[in-house]
Amino acid sequence: MISPIFVGHGSPMMAIQDSACTEFLLDYGKKVSPKAIVIFTAHWETEVLTISSTDDVYDTIYDFGGFPKELFQIKYPAKGSKALAAQLAERFQAKGIQVNLDADRGLDHGSWVPLLRMFPTPVCPVIQVSVNPYLPPAEQYRIGEALRGLDQEDILIIGSGATVHNLRALNWDAKEPDAWAVAFDDWLVQNMSAQNLTALFNYAAEAPHARMAVPRPEHFIPLYIAMGSGDPARTPQVIHRSYEVGSLSYLSVSF
Repeated sequence: MISPIFVGHGSPMMAIQDSACTEFLLDYGKKVSPKAIVIFTAHWETEVLTISSTDDVYDTIYDFGGFPKELFQIKYPAKGSKALAAQLAERFQAKGIQVNLDADRGLDHGSWVPLLRMFPTPVCPVIQVSVNPYLPPAEQYRIGEALRGLDQEDILIIGSGATVHNLRALNWDAKEPDAWAVAFDDWLVQNMSAQNLTALFNYAAEAPHARMAVPRPEHFIPLYIAMGSGDPARTPQVIHRSYEVGSLSYLSVSF
């Protein structure tokens, strides 16, 4: 059994720079042996939930600019699985969730960067799934619920994003995390630990500094999807927490 997780994927530089978070990801990858990985990435937005469906090796997408050439030379040759994509589609459709299949899209950096750090050599099929940031948190959670029980099959579900992701608020000279970012994450951890879904679904009104932490929700909502896919009988556990440039959060949680 492998519990679903949410991971903060941070900057693309994570692929080539070591940090507390990359050390955590590598250590985590040594502890689990998934049969397949299903990853919801903040960098693939669609109105209708869309699942990658291929048996081939994915292209590596460099969906960023202004970074060192070294980053653009990295390949992450993970393969997909049409069979698993079809199983996921059936699960979503059974819950009344509309779904599309995509046979062409490669892995964006919200997927391949953390996967590279967890599993430097691909170990199993990867299914990439899009997000719709305009759906409310309760609906994101319901998307995750459709996948409950896959952990019992050793299928690793990953929500890839960031709890605090405000590029305009980054403090490049910071030596310590910004207090407002820590306060927002503290509130999340407290309510996740208490499994207070009412508060979590209403984070925009209740959480401190919510508008600063989540100016746009595409990086935040994979948290709810991962949370919904976990066993509600388990208490969520913080498995890593660190910050860069003041407020960029690498909070990671197991569900």
